[in-house]
Amino acid sequence: MTSVLYDTPGPKAKRRNVLFSVVFFVLLALLLWWLWQTLDEKGQLKWSLWKPFTTSEAWTTYLLPGLADTLKAAALSMVIALPLGAVLGIARMSDHRWVRIPAGAVVEFFRAIPVLLLMLFANEFYVRSTGIPSDERPLYAVVTGLVLYNASVLAEVVRAGILSLPKGQSEAAMAIGLRKSQTMTSILLPQAVTAMLPAIVSQLVVIVKDTALGGVMLGFTELLNTRSTLAANYANVIPSFIVVAVIFIVLNFILTSFASWLEGRLRRSKRSTGAVVGADKVDDVNAAEVGGTYGTGAGGSI
Repeated sequence: MTSVLYDTPGPKAKRRNVLFSVVFFVLLALLLWWLWQTLDEKGQLKWSLWKPFTTSEAWTTYLLPGLADTLKAAALSMVIALPLGAVLGIARMSDHRWVRIPAGAVVEFFRAIPVLLLMLFANEFYVRSTGIPSDERPLYAVVTGLVLYNASVLAEVVRAGILSLPKGQSEAAMAIGLRKSQTMTSILLPQAVTAMLPAIVSQLVVIVKDTALGGVMLGFTELLNTRSTLAANYANVIPSFIVVAVIFIVLNFILTSFASWLEGRLRRSKRSTGAVVGADKVDDVNAAEVGGTYGTGAGGSI
């Protein structure tokens, strides 16, 4: 199919694409075979190393508690970062400089700092300035760092999504007398949600993965941190890494699949029915509107 971006490939291009695909799959198969052989030579495919994952002890003692803390930190960060990012994104588009400039400074500042540094600064702040117990402090620090960084990124996503809408939407709202706040909440944001959804979901996947930074630097008992304890007890470092990687892949796949389903549902709900109204129906509607106008004009009677 010919589009603005590319033309329909001809016979030579099709043969070349097939050749590249075959070469790619052959190289991928060779890479997987090499990995399998290397792991086998190093003794990483022994059943004794994988057997712990078939018992409930490895899951209930290490992996599932770590997964629960990962989901807890990610969920808290998502719930706080999404509305905060929306507020900052809308504030950056304000007509008032005293709102727009501080919001822009906050977004640019926290977006420029690595999320790991934000976690470390937050942890140090909680140590010196609060009475949060030491066993709960890593969770607070991880959530704070994730919220500050991802809210600033989501603010730009929201702003870009709103600016991508046609200007006619705002002009039509102004023409019927809507204020800017009404235009934003009733017209622009509902339409921009569908366009922003893929980028928002991508950022949510980043939040889930970045919880591992707290386990590395702050001792937060997330999935990757509990994996190291499991590997120390069962001496299966490589298998434990593979299992945790599969868990992350499945988790993020579920998240992106749900987002794709939700995006499709939103797009279908916004489509018109396509029904054509005949001239007689238009006359009936106009007559009803005129009658209703006159009927409610003076004392509810004609």
